[in-house]
Amino acid sequence: MTRSGLSEGYQCVRERTLALAAPLSAEDCCVQSMPDASPTKWHMGHTTWFFETFVLESWEPEFKPFDPAFRVLFNSYYNAVGAKHPRAQRGLLTRPGLDHVRAYRANVDARMLRLLAQPASSAMSTLVELGLQHEQQHQELLLTDIQHLFSCHPLLPAYQSQPPLTAPVAPLSWQPFAGGLTQIGHAGEGFCFDNETPRHRVYLQPYELASRLVTNGEYACFIAAGGYADPALWLAEGWDWRAAQRRERPLYWHGEAGAWQEFTLGGLVPLDRDAAVTHVSYYEADAYARWAEARLPTEAQWEHAAADAGLSQLFGEAWQWTSSSYAAYPGFRAQAGAVGEYNGKFMVNQYVLRGGSRATPPGHTRPSYRNFFPASACWQFSGIRLARDTSVPAP
Repeated sequence: MTRSGLSEGYQCVRERTLALAAPLSAEDCCVQSMPDASPTKWHMGHTTWFFETFVLESWEPEFKPFDPAFRVLFNSYYNAVGAKHPRAQRGLLTRPGLDHVRAYRANVDARMLRLLAQPASSAMSTLVELGLQHEQQHQELLLTDIQHLFSCHPLLPAYQSQPPLTAPVAPLSWQPFAGGLTQIGHAGEGFCFDNETPRHRVYLQPYELASRLVTNGEYACFIAAGGYADPALWLAEGWDWRAAQRRERPLYWHGEAGAWQEFTLGGLVPLDRDAAVTHVSYYEADAYARWAEARLPTEAQWEHAAADAGLSQLFGEAWQWTSSSYAAYPGFRAQAGAVGEYNGKFMVNQYVLRGGSRATPPGHTRPSYRNFFPASACWQFSGIRLARDTSVPAP
């Protein structure tokens, strides 16, 4: 990316974060609804901390931190950087106030733009682009965290206006893929995170993927058929999770069969039966797939199929659970220094999701993008694409 392009991209991404926070009050921006979520104010501070800590501290002449205390308050998980405030206690940070965090953003933005106006080394440009991609990830988290926060409010407030109903979807069909020897991983053009590399060969048995995502209406049939009450459909850990959570429906569904409602960023609305089901855990996605006499795709199958134009809703609707554990690709090496903690150290007890959701910033994802969450996570826009095996051709 050119220097001018990097500067324009920086301003665009940073302004979008402020725009996403604009409908919120100062009180909205401070509260944390659960340990896995973060307050909007913290997202705004942390994404600014990234640029101050990893870019300005290394390349700004006569660097001086905006506030030395922010190095701890807005550190997330970078142990190499130093101490950090406990994640589950981010909602207790009533200070600094929202205005002070906005001033922090403005200060760092002015300094970053001065720096980007000068000739930049490839190392600095790489870190700035990583910081922008990182902020886009937090833009999605900001939305999902606000939705969870508002879902805990007795008035179920809306963050934005209600979206229009989804157009009726085509009947689900199956797209066959011959499989064979193929390659997955980033192909080397444009930005990627380190966990998308190195590109490598995999062998795939013949398989089929569903032409589209599972809808709310189809998932409602699973519930009506007793899907949440049948232990034969559930992984043992998932069955225990379902019981402990008393889960009988997706996270944001309200009411009962025939009159389902769903809490969305637009508030509580009648269930859109043609929209893709979202906010389901890996456990729920796996149980539904078993009920539908199918399974979840592997991430290699999903990426291989993404090169084919015959599938709809690959991107921009819902993250799609795969059956692949989040692990390193053959030959993976984490980057040196603190930024090497970005992805690699989380490669345990997580599953890979592919695609991108309606909350993902436009242009942020690609076929090789690997999102990952624990099997119990359901506050993200996570949905279901079915897969099934096909017979192996005779030799």
